[in-house]
Amino acid sequence: MDLHFRVGDKAVYPAHGVAEITGIEKREISGSAMTFYILRILENGMRIMVPTKNAGAVGLRAIVGKDEVKEVYDILRSKEVSVDGQTWNRRYREYMEKIKTGSVFEIAEVLRDLSLLKFDKDLSFGERKMLDTAKSLLVKELAVAKNTKEEKIARELDEIFAN
Repeated sequence: MDLHFRVGDKAVYPAHGVAEITGIEKREISGSAMTFYILRILENGMRIMVPTKNAGAVGLRAIVGKDEVKEVYDILRSKEVSVDGQTWNRRYREYMEKIKTGSVFEIAEVLRDLSLLKFDKDLSFGERKMLDTAKSLLVKELAVAKNTKEEKIARELDEIFAN
């Protein structure tokens, strides 16, 4: 899959969230010329260089469209949790893998599962941190996708899990 981003585009970099393409630069690495996307992660300002030819392989992707946004909300509202009495560390590893995929749907599942689990029992420190990470990643991407403020998205997510 060939991805083409332009300077100013927003994209999602797995486990870091929404980034802005701030530049496209050619550099010589070990004697061969390569082109890189220069990303600035919106959350923390971190700069990342991604070879354009590897963009798909590292999971760099466009922000989700309107159809996918609806699907994300459907996942969040679904009460079918895939937590089947696993030990917390096995669950943690599974959720970490989902977050690393960069898939907005997998991240939505992590947020949903941990939010629902929180009603049944206390989450471990690692699980609470992961819940915050999943929420932060989703809030940022959904705000960009829906062209709205992050606070509004955060409130919508809180309302979904307020029962």
